[in-house]
Amino acid sequence: MRRRLVIEAVMLAIYGEMLVPDRDVEYLVPYSTIQELYELRESKEPIMPESDDEIHVRTKINELINMTEEPFNRKKIERALSVPWAKSSPLPLNSKVTLTIIYAVENAEYGEQFDPIETDLILTSLHEKVPMLTDQPEFVDRLIEAEVPVQVYDMDDFEYAVEGD
Repeated sequence: MRRRLVIEAVMLAIYGEMLVPDRDVEYLVPYSTIQELYELRESKEPIMPESDDEIHVRTKINELINMTEEPFNRKKIERALSVPWAKSSPLPLNSKVTLTIIYAVENAEYGEQFDPIETDLILTSLHEKVPMLTDQPEFVDRLIEAEVPVQVYDMDDFEYAVEGD
């Protein structure tokens, strides 16, 4: 059975281990995080502290953008963007990993405590009843403090998150 997790698209560029899990994984990615890749690509602000890591992550961001712009994938994504909460057909990244883009629709329910990307992650996790994976401990702390009813894993627990059902 395929493990499903909600993530930000940029995590695929930063954490290579996400592309080589021990079992089949479907990453559910809110479309707003795909748009964020374009912003990161254009930004002059460093993404990573080390220059070699920065070059690698920016290369991976470009690869992800190029993958989403391939005509066949673009068509799948555009279909999902026509209706709120629609999902693209799975986009295979390799034999074990697929990416499904979700057109999450932000509402004001969590807008005061969380930024728009975080809100889309929360709402996608709630809507799909799927755990979230993040690399931001302060985000996890705010989820707990706000008593948001989502299951969340820290990136340090990636292997455990993939094992779970």
